[in-house]
Amino acid sequence: MRIALINENSQAAKNSLIEATLKKVVEPMGHTVVNYGMYTAEDACQLTYVKVGLLASLLLETGAADYVVTGCGTGEGAMLACNSFPGVLCGHLADPYDGYMFAQINDGNCVALPFAKDFGWGAELKLEMIFQQLFGFGHGNGYPKERVVPEQRNKKILDQVKTVTYRPLLDILHDIDQDILKETISGEKFAELFYPVCRDEQIAAYLKNL
Repeated sequence: MRIALINENSQAAKNSLIEATLKKVVEPMGHTVVNYGMYTAEDACQLTYVKVGLLASLLLETGAADYVVTGCGTGEGAMLACNSFPGVLCGHLADPYDGYMFAQINDGNCVALPFAKDFGWGAELKLEMIFQQLFGFGHGNGYPKERVVPEQRNKKILDQVKTVTYRPLLDILHDIDQDILKETISGEKFAELFYPVCRDEQIAAYLKNL
């Protein structure tokens, strides 16, 4: 999987710690981590949690990423924003149990973590354990195991519902505040990381024309 890391502005100073911990866990599993920033709190591109949601949708809907790891101070704002956009099924992870159960029961493609709340001494160890549980045991296998059939059925129903209740992303890009959209894709490495792997030519063309 290509796993995208996105940090919003209030927690940008922790980007390098989160990236290093995520890579330590998932690269031996064969996954790739792509860091979309913010890289420091002083970055010219300031990602609020709303912009994080938009960026997550852009990456997942175009195939530029298979999974998104993000968060904010509590993780709640980032989770809400991510779930406001099409193609994103985002869970809120506060501990390793959440990581395992979200992967096995909900089988989403995005997680939002609290990078300020309860993020003190040993924080990197907690992150490491969350990432191990999230990515280390597959996805959608059910928990407990005897619940796998109804859980997989409910996940398919939710996916079908989301195709009805969400507008196409390209329509949203046309209608959303264009300044917010421009700011969202103004990251230092966005063009370098996104366009070579984007599989939606219409969205790529629209963004390039902004």
